[in-house]
Amino acid sequence: MFEEDPKARSDFKAGTLYAIWGLADWIYYGQVAVDKSVAFFSRRDRKIIAAADVLASPIMSRVGVDFASLGRALRSGAWKKLGKYPLRDELGSLQPVVQWPVGTLDVTVWIGHVQSRLTRVEDPSIQNLEIIAAWDAIYHIPARLAVDYAPDEAIQTVANVWSIGGPIWRERRVKEEFARRFDKPWHQLPADWVPTGL
Repeated sequence: MFEEDPKARSDFKAGTLYAIWGLADWIYYGQVAVDKSVAFFSRRDRKIIAAADVLASPIMSRVGVDFASLGRALRSGAWKKLGKYPLRDELGSLQPVVQWPVGTLDVTVWIGHVQSRLTRVEDPSIQNLEIIAAWDAIYHIPARLAVDYAPDEAIQTVANVWSIGGPIWRERRVKEEFARRFDKPWHQLPADWVPTGL
């Protein structure tokens, strides 16, 4: 873990760069985008590296992080603020996200506060979009980063790796696995479910 900072506060200003203490003592990095989502870079290190090297790395995922949990993460040493840096071009725009209500296969795509379109969960054009969610900086993000970065390796460090959701395609697989594992009516898939084939 990083050094604790009892006075640390969440900072969701666009461009703010964080280091995240991950599973197996890997350090990941995330930068706040213009819509206050956090983009995580496809790299991990054992020691904090130069911001320029981090920002030159590809983006692995971009998710909503719970505001209060980020403050707790900073104070506990789970996250460390590295400063504010210029945004990557793709982080300067709003990220489309998907609202998937319980009990339906109909979803809504949102861009900011604007409803973009209605579609179904198996629509190929939305499979890499994130479900609307606020991930906890301490309890959710480290496992999510491990699965995003190295899914096969994450099996060794994440107890229920199959249950880590995220983009639509992975959320669909989670629902399929719940249906397979648990013989309960609330986990059964609807008759018109389109299998992921994975």
